[in-house]
Amino acid sequence: MATSPEPISENPVDFRAPPPSPVASGRLSSIANDEVLTEFLEHSLQVPDLILPDKFFPKQISIQNNPPTIDFAALNSDGCDASLCKAVESIARNGCFQLVNHGISSELVGSAQAAATGIFSVSPEKRAEVTRSPEKPYGFEEVHAEEADNVLSEEFVWCRDQGLKLAMDGIAPVGYSNFSEKLETLMTNIEKVCEKILLSLLINSQEKIIHGESKNDEMVQRKEVGTVCCLYKHSQNVLQDEWDRSLRYDVIKMLIRGTDYSHALCFHICDGSSEFHVYSKKGWVSFIPVQNALIVTTGDQIQAWSGSQYKHVIGRPIFKGEEECISMAFLYSPPSFITNSQSSKENTISLGQQVIVAILLTLFYQFSVYLSSHF
Repeated sequence: MATSPEPISENPVDFRAPPPSPVASGRLSSIANDEVLTEFLEHSLQVPDLILPDKFFPKQISIQNNPPTIDFAALNSDGCDASLCKAVESIARNGCFQLVNHGISSELVGSAQAAATGIFSVSPEKRAEVTRSPEKPYGFEEVHAEEADNVLSEEFVWCRDQGLKLAMDGIAPVGYSNFSEKLETLMTNIEKVCEKILLSLLINSQEKIIHGESKNDEMVQRKEVGTVCCLYKHSQNVLQDEWDRSLRYDVIKMLIRGTDYSHALCFHICDGSSEFHVYSKKGWVSFIPVQNALIVTTGDQIQAWSGSQYKHVIGRPIFKGEEECISMAFLYSPPSFITNSQSSKENTISLGQQVIVAILLTLFYQFSVYLSSHF
């Protein structure tokens, strides 16, 4: 008997072809499409200009009086007087004080500033050869295009590095040689003042840190870089809103980067400045500096050496005149500093030493008992 074919399912599998791919309309050319895509990507990659609330920035701390003024000539006697005590209190609170009668002539400062004017006249093409980098901690500060509107000063870092001398001799042989000689003389005088001030401060600190070298003392830190000079060329005729924007930019930069050079003290030469700002993690203060005074701020090294008795701050002069001005900041890092903590350690017996002494006494006792029982 012939079998009939199986009945076909009522719901057969519906094999459908995939939908067709979208086809360009052809209204725009490939060049136009590329331009639209490029414009979209450029707008997508731009970082929005955010205005953060004020609470994200250190607040301005009001001070009743300007930081105290120290007479450097008075420190040559014993290094401890009433003015120095006020300075110690000021740097513990604000991280700065002012120094007068320091013996550095205004003629020497003026000649170094005049020579620095030629350094900042170097063309951008040649500056690229002497731009700061992790491998070269000297030269011109690189300013990116997106930062140009927030930067109101140009920066050049000078130090006693042979690599800097060779690089600058290649782009400005005559002007740099004259500038380097004048700045070397000024830096030598600054370092003498720095050492005297630092010793006076350390003598009056709670940690009793002393300067010198001794095999019996503990070495705290040794810096081979030495003193670094940061020169700034400040813009002229700056509007108030530009100052406000630049100030906020400097505060953010300070919070993120801090300072690029470890130092004990920083001596600021900023004659003609309208104000002087001192930034810290907790806030910032503003005051009008005394004419011809050196502004001294404390660095990270002295904060560590003093057990945080002195705080690390960053100082910035503010110029609002009608002429371009040049200021200088000398970041002083002494060759070596030691503490007397080793002497206190010598009077303390460690736990390991106590265990060794106990073992020796036990062995001596057992040996004595053995001798007494056999003889």
